[in-house]
Amino acid sequence: MDQPQRPAVGVSVIIRNGDKILLGWRVASHGANSWQLPGGHLEYGETPEGCGAREVREETGLTVVNLRRGPYTNDIFADEGKHYITLFVEADYAGGEPLPLEPTKCARWEWFRWDDLPEPQFLPLANLMRLGYIPPESTDRNY
Repeated sequence: MDQPQRPAVGVSVIIRNGDKILLGWRVASHGANSWQLPGGHLEYGETPEGCGAREVREETGLTVVNLRRGPYTNDIFADEGKHYITLFVEADYAGGEPLPLEPTKCARWEWFRWDDLPEPQFLPLANLMRLGYIPPESTDRNY
């Protein structure tokens, strides 16, 4: 008997560094050749914030602080037959240079102003932009 398809849960991290956020050039899997936030799959028993900190460390080598829950998007990659619920985590930059530690997945990392993000954007980021989301100035917000 076939198992029904179910959405997967992804986590994307919006790292604030002054008026900029970190994006990477995605080179593998669905959404290749687009700009993405650091992130990955939520593991069993993991919190979104814990997943976000782990993924940022694994992908960029950066340490982030003040992780807090942000919005979510419903992302259907129709051509690839994939469906994700993406949980966004907001975080503050704590120092260091982002490195492409998984170069077969992400070729490079760069800082961009939120009001001047490059295109094309990975679907979860594009959907977040469509929601009108703007990263908060303060770390006082909770969901």
